Amino acid sequence: MMTIAEMLVEDAARRSRRDIRYDPLTGRGASGERIEVDTPVEGMPRAFVPVAMTADPQYALVRADAVAWNRLRCRHDFDYWCATCATVKNKMTGVEERLRLNAPQRRVAAVMEADRLAGRPIRLIMLKARQWGGSTLIQMYMAWIQSCHRRNWHSLICAHVKDTASGIRGMYSRLLESYPETLWEGDEAPRFRPYERSVNIREIAGRGCRVTVGSSENQEAVRGADYAMAHLSETAFWNATVRRTPEQFIRAVCGAIALVPYSLIAMESTANGVGNYFHSEWLRCRDGRGDKHAVFVPWHEIEIYRLDPPDAAAFAASLSAGERAMWEQGLCLDQIYWYRRKAAEYSCMSQMRAEFPATDTEAFLTTGRGVFPHDRVESMRRACVASAVRGEVDAAGRRFVADEAAGCMQMWEEPQAGSAYVVAVDVGGRSESSDWSVIAVMRRPSASRPAEVAAQWRGHVDHDLLARKAVAVARFYGNALLVVESNSLESENAGGDSNLFVLERLARDYGNIYRRRCHDSLSGRPGWRIGFHTNRSTKALLVDGLIEAVREGSYIERDPRACDELDTYEQLPSGAFAAKEGYHDDILMTRAMALYVIVSEPAAVVSEKLRLPPPL
Repeated sequence: MMTIAEMLVEDAARRSRRDIRYDPLTGRGASGERIEVDTPVEGMPRAFVPVAMTADPQYALVRADAVAWNRLRCRHDFDYWCATCATVKNKMTGVEERLRLNAPQRRVAAVMEADRLAGRPIRLIMLKARQWGGSTLIQMYMAWIQSCHRRNWHSLICAHVKDTASGIRGMYSRLLESYPETLWEGDEAPRFRPYERSVNIREIAGRGCRVTVGSSENQEAVRGADYAMAHLSETAFWNATVRRTPEQFIRAVCGAIALVPYSLIAMESTANGVGNYFHSEWLRCRDGRGDKHAVFVPWHEIEIYRLDPPDAAAFAASLSAGERAMWEQGLCLDQIYWYRRKAAEYSCMSQMRAEFPATDTEAFLTTGRGVFPHDRVESMRRACVASAVRGEVDAAGRRFVADEAAGCMQMWEEPQAGSAYVVAVDVGGRSESSDWSVIAVMRRPSASRPAEVAAQWRGHVDHDLLARKAVAVARFYGNALLVVESNSLESENAGGDSNLFVLERLARDYGNIYRRRCHDSLSGRPGWRIGFHTNRSTKALLVDGLIEAVREGSYIERDPRACDELDTYEQLPSGAFAAKEGYHDDILMTRAMALYVIVSEPAAVVSEKLRLPPPL
């Protein structure tokens, strides 16, 4: 372990490496491949410019003309263009000033520049932390393309509400109002002008580029236009409408943007929990399965989150275990001290981590009442396969019929000879607005393999049809033990006699069905009833078993939506368990029931269930 004196020496070395000298005007410390050259600009005899600039055929023609040289540099050097042409409002001081890219902005810009220089379409999904200018960067990059590279190159700015999109376009207005006339490459003075009396569309005078603003609340207003670039802001907060989901809307917009150089799609948002479209798209792209570069900026990369301790030696000696872990990860003492001071504003560390995340997983945390450890859920998520075969089991339970368009059942594993399965059913509602009904198939563990999700049906259907479907799935998987959550079917408010009929049908049509021991109020003797009845006590048993399974890794998950539900499951102040408001737990409960039965009803005694008396 380092001594305090050694830590202070190491801290100074880390700061010197971290705080590189960056000057966007001379190009020192700027990103990209650069070369030092002589310049015709007064007061700047030498500069580090992009290699692409010196390779431009016009470079030899402008070496003695300061204005032409600056224009050419603006076309090739985004850092330089920002520092000379782009004006933004400083969030810390409120003062209008030229844009000097900070470290996170330079890193993200380098990602987009790599695509542009390679002649690829520019595609980006960005998970934002706070106060580092992610939205500003995206908008300025689009403005740079429209001001210096492309004419008649139309763009869309779409946010969760129109005021946010208008605010983003307001950055563009300030830029055009203060754009240096000598560097403007348009046929008219830089400004926005109305376009065909539209309140949502402006045209950049002299460039022919249109800029449209819109929101997810009014999707029809931005459809059908000729966009080459799209800035989709705060997409985690986009609400679904009766006619269109965020996913459908984004696909409709992005699908019309051609796969050509300089086309751009940038999706950015702060996190808003898991299970929504932005979270799913982030995971897809982060894991290399999507079309976008996934970029996350941790809190410690943001330059304003630093504070020098009054006594560095004393602070180094006082580091907690968590703070020492930050030190071991390479952070400097001024970053750790800032984190300590900021964390004092929050009642628990989970709130601090959600506001100032160090990883993308922390960014998606939304509550301190989570039941399942997020690191374990993330580990389970890596085994998930979203692209399972989709279809339906036929009514007789003899074969699986593939139907990618309309099938509600996903199959990750066909029935295996020598394997035993449990089929768990969580009963939902009939309408599209109600909870889902879920039929989950789990393969029982063996000496060499843990339990594993094999298939899943999820949809809305009448309860009698759900019962038939569950029986068919159980038969298809080798006459598996069928476990049905019976609350909805036993409740008088859920359908009365018709639901009792469903239970009777299950008892008549399928023998290998789970029955629970209960007390018969009429005879005074113990008896048996079909299904698993969930109340506060039995639900705690289910959840406790699932917590253990997740922690110990004793089952393999295949559906990423199950991981989403695990991440949004809470223990309320009352002690009860429930899904976070606005989320579901239907898939989760099927896992809990299946695992409970696997532990409490080993395969060796399953056959005994066939000889139990019928339900009372």
